[in-house]
Amino acid sequence: MENSWRTSQLSIMPSGTSGIGSMAMSANTSVCTPPARFASKEECWWRVCQRVGSVTVVHVDLSPCALRERHAASLLDSMEQMHRHRLRSARRKREFSLCRAALRAIVCDRLGCLNRDLSFGLSRYGKPFALVGETRAPVSFNLSHSGLHGLIAVDRAGRIGVDVEVRLPRPDLLGTVRTIMTPLETRTLSRFPKSEKDHQLYRIWTLKEAIAKALGMGFSLDLTGFSIPTAMLDGMRTCEFRFPHDPSGRWRLEDLGNTLYAAALVLELTQDSFGHS
Repeated sequence: MENSWRTSQLSIMPSGTSGIGSMAMSANTSVCTPPARFASKEECWWRVCQRVGSVTVVHVDLSPCALRERHAASLLDSMEQMHRHRLRSARRKREFSLCRAALRAIVCDRLGCLNRDLSFGLSRYGKPFALVGETRAPVSFNLSHSGLHGLIAVDRAGRIGVDVEVRLPRPDLLGTVRTIMTPLETRTLSRFPKSEKDHQLYRIWTLKEAIAKALGMGFSLDLTGFSIPTAMLDGMRTCEFRFPHDPSGRWRLEDLGNTLYAAALVLELTQDSFGHS
């Protein structure tokens, strides 16, 4: 089982070469139907970057690019267009358009549906889910973005959460993360030299945010009510996690971070995830 849990690092490849289809040019057709493909790698802004068990993780390039942004905006439905219009800054419009269009491409590819038939609803706590027509679709996903980087995690079913934070110097980083840390996490952090503290703070931050997003409880979840497992705090890249209040539930934590950003993936371990890991 341990070997089946190992994360597979994939080459950064254009869409359509690694299981995620390329987008067609119209919001009224499938965003993934061949032979409509991008003329070059530069036109496509998302790439599969990792696979973790049955979960596919996609990196979204949020760099400014007028061509990409126009293309992405054309794929949004009327409600998404209205939301985009309400966003005040060009940066937020770009982030929303590029991430949502990439998500549409990935979900349509998974479901084999038309872009015009895909829409998104919101759970009680604001976590989105996919609808094809009026039927909730059999796909699970989560999205996060920071700076010029977005991550989308997608699976067949089960609860998943992903979080990303660009590694930038922040004078208030310790104060921010300390509000969600437990005494165990604080003691573990104190053992690291000063030069490594920011790195560890970002790890704790993204892991806890990803857990909250997987549960779909938003800000109602008390992040000080549980600790990241000690092995993970000490540097392991993956481990199993159980909530103190629900020891029967099993979750997998995965550190997806690199030198540019801290990132974490959390997925619920089910019989399906065991069978396909």
